[in-house]
Amino acid sequence: MTHYLMAIDQGTTSTRAIIFNGKGVPLWQSQQEFTQIYPKDGWVEHDPEEIWESTLSVCRKVLIKGHLEAKDIAGIGITNQRETTLVWDPVTGKPIYNAIVWQDRRTAEVCEALKQQGNEGLVARKTGLLLDPYFSATKIAWILDNVKGARERAEHGELLFGTVDSFLLWRLTGGKSHKTDATNASRTLLFDIHSQQWDEELLRMFRVPAAMLPQVEDCSADFGATDPELLGAAVPIAAIAGDQQAALVGQACLQPGMAKSTYGTGCFLMLNTGDQAVQSQNRLLTTVAYRLGGKVSYAVEGSIFVAGAAVQWLRDGIRLIPHASDTEALAKEARDSSVYLVPAFTGLGAPYWDPNARGAIFGLTRDTGIAEIVAAGLQSVCYQTRDLMLAMQADGAQKPETLRVDGGMVVNNWLMQFLADMLDVPVERPQVTETTALGVAYLAGLQLGHYDSLEAVVELWYGDRRFEVTMAGERRNSLYNGWLDAVARVRTNRPVEE
Repeated sequence: MTHYLMAIDQGTTSTRAIIFNGKGVPLWQSQQEFTQIYPKDGWVEHDPEEIWESTLSVCRKVLIKGHLEAKDIAGIGITNQRETTLVWDPVTGKPIYNAIVWQDRRTAEVCEALKQQGNEGLVARKTGLLLDPYFSATKIAWILDNVKGARERAEHGELLFGTVDSFLLWRLTGGKSHKTDATNASRTLLFDIHSQQWDEELLRMFRVPAAMLPQVEDCSADFGATDPELLGAAVPIAAIAGDQQAALVGQACLQPGMAKSTYGTGCFLMLNTGDQAVQSQNRLLTTVAYRLGGKVSYAVEGSIFVAGAAVQWLRDGIRLIPHASDTEALAKEARDSSVYLVPAFTGLGAPYWDPNARGAIFGLTRDTGIAEIVAAGLQSVCYQTRDLMLAMQADGAQKPETLRVDGGMVVNNWLMQFLADMLDVPVERPQVTETTALGVAYLAGLQLGHYDSLEAVVELWYGDRRFEVTMAGERRNSLYNGWLDAVARVRTNRPVEE
């Protein structure tokens, strides 16, 4: 029996396929970037066909790299950018509109109107989420209301909704499987995380026909098999999990109180709360961490919209750097300055939830150079992480003993040291930083019997480097207070008492 597991990691800016061995060691990978579409201010879309083509391409290429055939792969796990919304025709398999990305803010006014009608408390109690354009429900309704004939077709069961995992599963199985998992369902605003069911009251509120919805499974489950024509043989699809939940598993944060933070396009700090769905009083999210054997584990999550995307903007938007990897050397050169970059390009996420805020740079002087602006971009990620951690502590969570980090940005040692200093918490970077893909590979292995239990993966986690706190408390607080002042200047929903 083969022990190779393939993870499809469909992210916001690129798609990857990684093949792991049974011990969680990545052996081969293939990656492909795809187009970001910005039709209007605050709108973000992807071409679903480009997502699909990139997925198929990297799966085929990684098999070639490993000199493998599809029959050598025991199973596939899919992990994905969450909340991104697709609606497609089940007969043709064609989406009726571009994928509306999680970062998209076009439904801000709809969300505000629903808040004014007094719905946010109900939504929070059932879903653990806030009424925000971030999530899928208002995106679905927007597509149905803005594509000619779509709402009528959806009412007649002629259209399907899915997050990216569901769409890829549909395509990979040749249209045989319309499913999702509990973690992705929990990010739609339509799923009751306590009863683990699609909720009729929420469906009515957001005007989404139930017939569109995928079947919800555990994270490790039989999701079907790939169409043999795609990869050369039918391969079981044995796991699905949203990217941040997959990273929690990949980081082996399986005990209540353990926390991880992922630094990709956005930043996502997640704290395991076990079988308790803790309702935040500080505008954090309660979400399904994973569901296995019908048993749910929950987490509290803080979501930052822009982390690595700030570096991408520095590189592609204003062309201060040719390569993202240049940021570490430049940050080391930066003089100690009071420059703050607030990357509210598509609004502010937790704990502010201000969809109308926009980015800004403060504290510029004549001797501010590229190095200082780049350093401020990196520091903004750390300040935002502190925002989240303080909100979690205000909700009663203990400060974690360490923070496990992953994602593309964590290879930057300067950034990781500043993060430890700003949080006043040691930061641990694992040997395998592709923990999103690793987590869903573990979940697939669990379904296929490669692991006896999820706890078996704890023994497979190995650290690469630990960053200890070196900054004095007075300096930390001074820098952070400057950040809070900068954020206050861009907010449009700033409380009066501030």
